Amino acid sequence: MTATMRPNMSACPACSAAPAAEALADAAAVRNARIALSLPTIHCSACITAVEDALNAYPGVQEARVNLTMKRASIQADPDVMPDDLVRALAGIGYEAHELDAGTLSATETDKAGRELLMRLAVAGFASMNVMLLSVSVWSGAADATRDLFHWISAFITMPVIVFSGQPFYRNAWAALRHGRLNMDVPITLAIVLAVVTSLWETSLSGEHAYFDAALALTFFLLAGRYLDHRTRAIARSAAEELAALEVPRAWVLRDGQEVQVPAAQVAVGDLIRVRPGGRMPVDGVITDGVSELDRSLLTGETLPVFAEPGRDVSAGEVNLTGPLTIRATAVGEQTSLHRMADLVAIAESGRSRYTSLADKAAKLYAPGVHILSALSFVGWYLYTWDVRTALNIAAAVLIITCPCALGLAVPAVTTAASGRLFRRGMLIKHSTALERLAEVDTVVFDKTGTLTQGTPELTNLADHAASDLQIAAALAAASSHPLSRAIVTACDAADVMPAEISDIRELPGYGTQGVWQGMTVRLGRAAWVGAEARSETTAWLRIGDERPRAFIFADALRPGAAEAVRALRDAGREVILISGDTTPAVEALAKRLGIAQWMAEALPTDKVTRITRLTEQGRRVLMVGDGLNDTAALAGAHVSISPASALDAARVASDIVLLGGDLSPIPDALVTARKATRRIRENFRIATIYNIIAVPLAVAGLCSPLIAALAMSASSITVSLNALRLR
Repeated sequence: MTATMRPNMSACPACSAAPAAEALADAAAVRNARIALSLPTIHCSACITAVEDALNAYPGVQEARVNLTMKRASIQADPDVMPDDLVRALAGIGYEAHELDAGTLSATETDKAGRELLMRLAVAGFASMNVMLLSVSVWSGAADATRDLFHWISAFITMPVIVFSGQPFYRNAWAALRHGRLNMDVPITLAIVLAVVTSLWETSLSGEHAYFDAALALTFFLLAGRYLDHRTRAIARSAAEELAALEVPRAWVLRDGQEVQVPAAQVAVGDLIRVRPGGRMPVDGVITDGVSELDRSLLTGETLPVFAEPGRDVSAGEVNLTGPLTIRATAVGEQTSLHRMADLVAIAESGRSRYTSLADKAAKLYAPGVHILSALSFVGWYLYTWDVRTALNIAAAVLIITCPCALGLAVPAVTTAASGRLFRRGMLIKHSTALERLAEVDTVVFDKTGTLTQGTPELTNLADHAASDLQIAAALAAASSHPLSRAIVTACDAADVMPAEISDIRELPGYGTQGVWQGMTVRLGRAAWVGAEARSETTAWLRIGDERPRAFIFADALRPGAAEAVRALRDAGREVILISGDTTPAVEALAKRLGIAQWMAEALPTDKVTRITRLTEQGRRVLMVGDGLNDTAALAGAHVSISPASALDAARVASDIVLLGGDLSPIPDALVTARKATRRIRENFRIATIYNIIAVPLAVAGLCSPLIAALAMSASSITVSLNALRLR
């Protein structure tokens, strides 16, 4: 076994993938709301109803709306309603909530680009049908004035539509030419413009053929491909901005002995800040007063809460669990650990964005050849016939027949088919090149807490305890919100254990819960507090009077399908690595349980990114699977990444693929599907290439009119689309 350790340093798919239209309708409301809450655990319409009812019933709340796709709530409320109050109200009905700074959520703009593409596609399709109806009359024998009339009507329909619907191609082509380069949109734009110009010329000269229908059909097919491509990534948002939104927007500062609420941006180094139980740290600092426990799982991946006492360092984003704390700020604003993590994510995202897709590689080779061939055809035919009209017609036919419509559809058609297949298996593809990158994976890196495991402790030795011990433990645990206490309550409820009658129950923050039972003091909590010897396992101790302490042992339950996924990945020849911020014993035990040879414990976010960067420099293609804030930069920096739907918003946004259910077993199948999809993409490129090899010489030889070229182009596009559907 190889291990790396660093020193200890201080759903249902249909609901989870609700229509994007819902996000469009509510995005502005979330952004403009006075209070915005992240709701990472909601997953269905019943959750929406429960959360909205609880929020709307809270005094002072005027309106509350929940968006399932974004997993957020937008609340309009009176000025005296505090976000922390609403978070506690939702916790009371079993829903986790985090306050978001609505002012930083600019990444969640309404999907204007998607609506624009869909509108232009609809206009082009409607106009194309009408012009084709007019063309049928010409093909049926209309001649002379009647034919010219139909051509002019077609021109009047086509001109405004071409100007309106083709704008996405024109803008991209102009941007490329302005910077001295070529892309796929340059030959597209030239083909459209040349088809229209040729048609207008033919119409003005009373020619027999005009190609307005060809220009419109070309635009329609290309817009269809562009919209399919857009839909595969419409959900993606900036992870760095999501992380920034998680920063606490307000803080309670102690001034002259009084607590004053101020914006977090106004907190200065040296200020004393009060953090109530359940609140998140707004800045980095050191505890000056109070004893409590800290939940660091989102930042570090540690399963268990950490004891907090004066002198301990704390980081922005950590959650105070049990007792009030006073901290002295040591880093604020852009200097906090949470903000540095956001910067790390932004850097990692920019590195991954340098990946060149198959379509981009094809465009780099294809575009110059198309232009040169069309120009040579025009020059050659003009020198041969000295007829500009003939030369222009042939040049237009060459441009249309070589127009990269099939290439434009090759990737999005396959991506859409593969995305549909994976969605039915419970996986949502977010990024346009995710499948191509997933097909190249040879190494899989897993986080532990919340990814391979469920992230919640589970009592494992219930049967070892006497009934009276369980009754006492159940009563004491019910008075605490500590994760281990909740696990005891859950286990006792499942075993129908009735809590004992205990008086004077009170919780000592950072230590545990105590009370009086039959005249004896009973305690449930930390080993040192009850006089027990600490163990390597996750343990809570029960002591009754002067009797020997009893150990309640816990384990982090495996996520469904975790063992099967790891086994299938290893059987497929991929290397599996476990990297976690949890303690060494916990990580080592899980690695042994799953048969993972390489593991790393107590890893900070920078350690995860460094390890993945090192693997990448060795030529590895890394798939990262994680769910916490401490995984976000690694998710963004990996070759491709997956996060569960239960992950925090920032982790889901940083990933390329979201696992909608709780089962990890679809991951190996996703790699197989990705390889098949990549093969289909390459097949589509070969189909387009063979088509061009056959069709281009005919066009250059003057044997294809622009209309025949458009029909051939449409046939190749349909063939590519049908080949993509084989994935389904």
